[in-house]
Amino acid sequence: MSERKFYLALYDVANPGRLAATLDVVRNHSYGGQKSAYEVYLSDSEKHDLLTVLAVLLDDKEDRFLLLQLDPRAKIYNLGIAEEPAADDFFYIG
Repeated sequence: MSERKFYLALYDVANPGRLAATLDVVRNHSYGGQKSAYEVYLSDSEKHDLLTVLAVLLDDKEDRFLLLQLDPRAKIYNLGIAEEPAADDFFYIG
C-alpha cells in the first residue's frame, strides 16, 4: 500500500444538490474539517479516485474544487477549542 499524503480539500459549489453530493464524497475521505474545507490523507490511488468522482460531479463553469498538498513537516497550530490531529494507522472509506 502506498503512503498517504496530507491534503486540504476546499470547494465552492453553486448548486445545492451538487454541494450535498460533494460534501458526502469529501467527508468519506476526510480526517476532519469544517464547512467547505477538509483535511484528508490520501494515497495516490485514493487521490485519483476522489478527483475522478468530483470531475464527473462538479460543473466546471459554476463550481470550484482545490486539493492542496500540505507539507507534513509544518507545525500545526490550533485556535479556539481545536484538538491536535492524530492520524490512525488506517482509514475506513465506505
